Amino acid sequence: MDKRSPDVAGKRRQRQHEKKASQKIVGWVLGILFAVLVIVGLMGYRYVNSALQPVNPNGKTSINVTVPAGSSTKQIASRLEAKHVIKSAMVFNYYVKFHNIADFQAGRYQLTQRDNMDQVIQKLRAGGTSAAAAGQLLVKEGATVEQIATSVNKLAKSNQNLTSKKFLALMKDQTFFNQLAKKYPKLLSAAASAKGVRYRLEGYLFPATYSVSAGETTKDLVEAMVAKTDSVMQSYYKSVKKQGYSVQEVMTLASLVEREGVTQEDRRTIAGVFLNRIDAGMPLQSDISVMYALNTHKTHLTNKDTSVDSPYNLYVHTGYGPGPFDSPSEQSIAAVLSPNARSKDYLYFVANLKTGEVLYATTREQHDANTAKFASDNAAADK
Repeated sequence: MDKRSPDVAGKRRQRQHEKKASQKIVGWVLGILFAVLVIVGLMGYRYVNSALQPVNPNGKTSINVTVPAGSSTKQIASRLEAKHVIKSAMVFNYYVKFHNIADFQAGRYQLTQRDNMDQVIQKLRAGGTSAAAAGQLLVKEGATVEQIATSVNKLAKSNQNLTSKKFLALMKDQTFFNQLAKKYPKLLSAAASAKGVRYRLEGYLFPATYSVSAGETTKDLVEAMVAKTDSVMQSYYKSVKKQGYSVQEVMTLASLVEREGVTQEDRRTIAGVFLNRIDAGMPLQSDISVMYALNTHKTHLTNKDTSVDSPYNLYVHTGYGPGPFDSPSEQSIAAVLSPNARSKDYLYFVANLKTGEVLYATTREQHDANTAKFASDNAAADK
């Protein structure tokens, strides 16, 4: 008789016991996961179902909501949530996409909190009253907050809500900014923590043409600009994160590139120069930064100008500075995230103010030679 048989049988029984124990553990884990999924599913169902219901079934007060022409579904949802007509902009967006609804009408609507989401959608599709137009606001590429304020003031005759004074006061309203940062965290979280900024929304008021109604408020207008910026940035958030930048850094460099470059190729190369200088620990030495620090425009800067005591003076300070200097275009944002010249080690550039030609250099000596080449044309442009 084989003396090892009892050991073999014992090991077999032990393995069977371990197998049963493992099966029990797997069963418990699967049971727990199933229970969690059921709970999450029920919570999600309750949340969505609640969001589809009226904000206040007894609400009778009319709430005016204006939908400007060209508004995206996301922008409409944000307005409805901000006016407390719906509970969740996110649920509204998914509900509309799931049901393939896309024919919302621009106009002015009188809604109530007793409307459920289907009723709100039906009214938006039926069309509201024609919103009396106050006009259009053009935000140009490279415009600063104060330049935008000047443009806003031109609408004041037809809409007393829209004055440069109210606009600039809103730019300093920290509570309003915090509300926007909560609604657009990917876009504004880095701006919220920035130190020494003049206006936290500088760079985040997207350059475009905005239709403005007679009843539109300054908050409505600014949120439309921020929503537009967030909409454009949706295509770039992944790249920003992958490359290790903050949105504030990207928008800051893009705001400089916007004013320094004319062609897209030059914008990409200038972006590469700026990034090379940052990597080398060199100040960016952009004239745009000094003019922003001085809060004026000049065709020629003096040594006194480039020495101005300001965190925005990137002749003196290294790095990105506090934040954007103007509202950059999508092209400039794309240039920062896909730059040229990184492998060429360019550290300098100079533009011919007469022809627009830009020359690049890797050394100070080359840069001085390029500057001398454009000296006569640039001197004439300064006059």
